[in-house]
Amino acid sequence: MSAKKETSKILIVEPRADNAQRLSHQLEFIDFEAKLHSSPDLLESLGDVSEFQAILVANFHGIVDWAEKLKAKHEKCPPFILMLGDQPADLSQSEIENTFIGCLKNDIRYGTLSDLLHRAEVRGSANTVPPKEGTQNPELFRSLVGNSRAIVRVRKMVDQVAPTEATVLILGESGTGKEVVARNIHYYSNRRNKPFVPINCGAIPSELLESELFGHEKGSFTGAIGARQGRFELAEGGTIFLDEIGDMPLTMQVKLLRVIQERSFERVGSNKSIKSDVRIVAATHRNLEQLIEDGRFREDLYYRLNVFPIEMPPLNSRSEDLPLLVNELITRLEHEKKSSVRLTPAAMMALCNYDWPGNVRELANMMERLTILHPYGVVDVNDLSPKMSPHGLSESAEDTDSSAMSMIKGMPQAPLNNKPRLPRDGIDLKQHLTEIEISLIEQALDECSGVVAHAANRLKIRRTTLVEKMRKYNIQRPEEVS
Repeated sequence: MSAKKETSKILIVEPRADNAQRLSHQLEFIDFEAKLHSSPDLLESLGDVSEFQAILVANFHGIVDWAEKLKAKHEKCPPFILMLGDQPADLSQSEIENTFIGCLKNDIRYGTLSDLLHRAEVRGSANTVPPKEGTQNPELFRSLVGNSRAIVRVRKMVDQVAPTEATVLILGESGTGKEVVARNIHYYSNRRNKPFVPINCGAIPSELLESELFGHEKGSFTGAIGARQGRFELAEGGTIFLDEIGDMPLTMQVKLLRVIQERSFERVGSNKSIKSDVRIVAATHRNLEQLIEDGRFREDLYYRLNVFPIEMPPLNSRSEDLPLLVNELITRLEHEKKSSVRLTPAAMMALCNYDWPGNVRELANMMERLTILHPYGVVDVNDLSPKMSPHGLSESAEDTDSSAMSMIKGMPQAPLNNKPRLPRDGIDLKQHLTEIEISLIEQALDECSGVVAHAANRLKIRRTTLVEKMRKYNIQRPEEVS
């Protein structure tokens, strides 16, 4: 029997016992542990509140002052979420935005609750190292979203090692998010205001790798028309990320080992030693211990790098996180690509049963592809790649992880009438409908080999109407296109 996974704690401050109990059950359903308090005054006896991921508090007179006092009292005070119920907030928009990360009404939906809790988690993590002026939080979360025991452990290890100067070795399959972890480590370290410089050791030819890492002097080799800094110089004071370290040639491994030991290096074509103050984070999808046995990786370098190993779990080992990952990716696509999709329960079940050889990278690519193919639409299992449900859902559904199934049931699923989603920033309805009409006409003409009468029947309109629309939109029949 597997061990019980770690759960995050949520504090609920709600005088109405029935509302508090209902919300507590909803949180437990998605694997959060809720603690109930009937009055904000009782928090004085609670002591340290940093163990909570968020504080959900019902609206009351003076709530903003109460929240500010609590923040001042506790150095690591969790973010606040305002529970409005069915009453108006009686607060200005600026007061709400400055004090709370979001609001919940009586009709609490999974999507809204999940998004707010995720934002609370991110906000709480950002408080680990106080952000300095002029810094922005980069894209840190994509593959670290989830409540599975494996990914919670990864986040905890990142939190532990980031403030130190320890060398970190990140292991795991391709696409699991090793660079995301490396960026987290840099962002939450004391070096966050200095450069983060990545380099893929397996993508650069061996004869050029030394120059890429350490730089070169003018004339040091054919084509060196000027002096150039290497990645170690560019990363001075910051972090260098040596991706695919297992593909580094043995000759370069010797030179890297010297840099780690002596904290200095020389450019190609120079005998002048350059001091290096750089934190090293390395990653590989290969089995380094096996490479050592095969004579393809130096054992002394392995022990220099393996000070603090972090093992990234494959996506197929944490299927319970998949609904949250999908939700995170859709949210990102809505903001970045101005597009979105919704998944039916059958489609989500198929994703949970798929093996994901490409891990989170494959999932991210698939979600972006779906937003292109079905913009603001609904994706069913038949819209997915056939390889994602090779034997049908009836057979595989029995093996679906129970935690994942609970998450699927709690997610805002696409309704049976397949209504499209309205984009957050609104939409030019006239243009959108025109594009849909043109697309359907072109599809009908293609299916009917350009026969207008047959295409009109497919579209359930008169032939003359179709001809007028084709003229209006300058649509040609397939055989007319040169």
